[in-house]
Amino acid sequence: MSRPPATQVSTCPLCEALCGVLVEVDGRRVRAVRGDPDDPFSRGHICPKAAAPADLHDDPDRLRTPLIREGRAWREASWEEALAKAADGLARVRRRHGRDAVAVYYGNPVAHNLGLMTHLLPFTRALRTRNVYSASSADQLPQMLTALRMFGHFGLIPVPDVDRTDFFLIFGANPLVSNGSLMSAPGMRRRLAAVRARGGRVVVVDPRRTDTAAAADEHLAIRPGTDALLLAAMLHVVCADQRTTLGRLAGRVKRFEALAELVGELPPERVAQRTGIPALAIRRLATDFAAARRAAGYGRVGLCTQRHGTLAVWLLQALNLVTGRLDAEGGLLLTTPAVDGVGILSRLGFRGAFGRWRGGALRLPEFTGELPVAALADEIKASRHGAVRALITVAGNPVLSAPNGRRLDRALGSLEHVVAVDPYLNETTRHAHILLPPAPPLARPHYDLALNVFAVRNVAKYAAPVLPRAPGERHDWEILAGLAGRLFAPGPLRAAAVRALARLTPDRILDLLLRLGPHRLSLARLRAAPHGLDLGPLQPGRIAGRVATSDGLIDLAPEDFVREARTRLLDEAGRQTNGDLTLIGRRQVRSNNSWLHNSPRLVQGRDRCTLLVHPDDAAPRQLATGDRAEVASEAGSVTVPVEVTDTVRRGVVSLPHGWGHHRDGTRLRVAGQQPGASANDVTSERHLDTLSGNAAFNGLPVTVRRSSR
Repeated sequence: MSRPPATQVSTCPLCEALCGVLVEVDGRRVRAVRGDPDDPFSRGHICPKAAAPADLHDDPDRLRTPLIREGRAWREASWEEALAKAADGLARVRRRHGRDAVAVYYGNPVAHNLGLMTHLLPFTRALRTRNVYSASSADQLPQMLTALRMFGHFGLIPVPDVDRTDFFLIFGANPLVSNGSLMSAPGMRRRLAAVRARGGRVVVVDPRRTDTAAAADEHLAIRPGTDALLLAAMLHVVCADQRTTLGRLAGRVKRFEALAELVGELPPERVAQRTGIPALAIRRLATDFAAARRAAGYGRVGLCTQRHGTLAVWLLQALNLVTGRLDAEGGLLLTTPAVDGVGILSRLGFRGAFGRWRGGALRLPEFTGELPVAALADEIKASRHGAVRALITVAGNPVLSAPNGRRLDRALGSLEHVVAVDPYLNETTRHAHILLPPAPPLARPHYDLALNVFAVRNVAKYAAPVLPRAPGERHDWEILAGLAGRLFAPGPLRAAAVRALARLTPDRILDLLLRLGPHRLSLARLRAAPHGLDLGPLQPGRIAGRVATSDGLIDLAPEDFVREARTRLLDEAGRQTNGDLTLIGRRQVRSNNSWLHNSPRLVQGRDRCTLLVHPDDAAPRQLATGDRAEVASEAGSVTVPVEVTDTVRRGVVSLPHGWGHHRDGTRLRVAGQQPGASANDVTSERHLDTLSGNAAFNGLPVTVRRSSR
């Protein structure tokens, strides 16, 4: 007689939404996944991606055993042999070329993995290499640099109080699809509807009419890459009309005059032609935002990944600050998470740094121990001592996620030693010499150390493993601990070091951090509340006490930001537009960067890797929906199907990121059936945010023509 399926309470580990799920399990198989109505944060909401962890768990392409490459072939190996060879190769490169010759790259999934959050940073710091890279510099680096310069700590990024705002202004974000980013907010459709139900407004500034823009009260189709100009003009109106107020932060802000002087030179009439937004519309938007009882300005990936990404993020934060929205209910607030990561890092003296060294041909600045990923290929190709000769990748696929992926792909093939901690043989890990596959997400415990810092409500939830890991499988943190013991401990102490590190589990670390946190919780307390704990709404009054600048004041106009704005924006405002097309990306609800395309349930149906083209741009190029077009830039070209639509403004084309699964040597059967094209085969490692070196994927000039292929 068969047993009925058991229901496990868990959290979807795939994105920033923190959605609670109920997983029906029959032995070692997942029968069904549905939203958890008793989760106090997500309240039953899930998106199509919630089924993907079950697909990952059972995927025949997912690796279960370490692999060692011998020539072009792979062979399975024991953990002991694979870890020993991995550590020996890294040690050999360090001896020959210096400690900077070993680089580390880690990807977006690290933020969703408790074990990697507790163990990867210590491992990376123990390597003492200057060549550390991550997905941060292809995403949110401008947010972190702005937080460092304004507030003195890279992690002090306030969160929109979306559940109490009356005016939600969104730049370059699509939260109906993402459910927030640096703003964990599951069920955004319900939350945005609530803004409008209480008489508020939602306004979206984006070159594309996204799902969020279509549901908003107003959509302003800005020209890509000009958000900083629009925000400067809005600040001009607010300052000129004397609509400024610092609210509870009065007396805690410096250099207001420097900001006012800068934006005084950028009235709406000066930027209207360049931004594509009429001057009257800019003035009305600024006035309405300043006059609203409670308002919050929020910007994300589209704002960060442009040539003036840091300036745009800074000016948006400045707009929030000078209109009294920062540290105010319904504005932007700091969370009080159960694990105070920012506070812990501050007490350890880890607040962030910028520009201590530089890398790549463009001499891109270091940020908090990392170089921009755009510099990685240059550092591999360099001939000097200390140039990259070995690489450790952890949960990342930079061939598809970094700018000019083809160039990086070629560079990776020249490395002496590559170690990959990854469950797949993908476009990046095919270059590995040792591949160390971790146990899948459903077999590990889950707690969102990083993402609770950005939740729109204070919550805490621990999820036990849904399924047992298979015999012989190891978790990511165990792999790193095994590498660390073999790499850093002297020979006679190596075995003891490996055993000691294996006892330092993520659960033990989490329990300690919870006990030290502001809510004085424990792991036992969370285990007793499997659906999660509601710790209350975000509270005003926390920002002033967390400011970590040397004088304790918020720097409204950091000198290097003002200098950059004067150098770049004043000239940009007068630049005439031409007939060139510009490329932007787009987020899709059934996709997650490059690592969910082997899930049959998520990729089934029509081809979603298409180029969106406005009808007025398609007609002169003789393009119709279903045709194939070549998209080309100075970096390269790709050929993709066309989708003619008025959801993009004239002069703009849009291609989703994370696709391009056509390269030889991978084991991704489902993805290979519908490979798509990689947008990063046309993006450039030289088209970057001018301040931080963050990848500028949006606003890239391209040509588009009908393809005969």
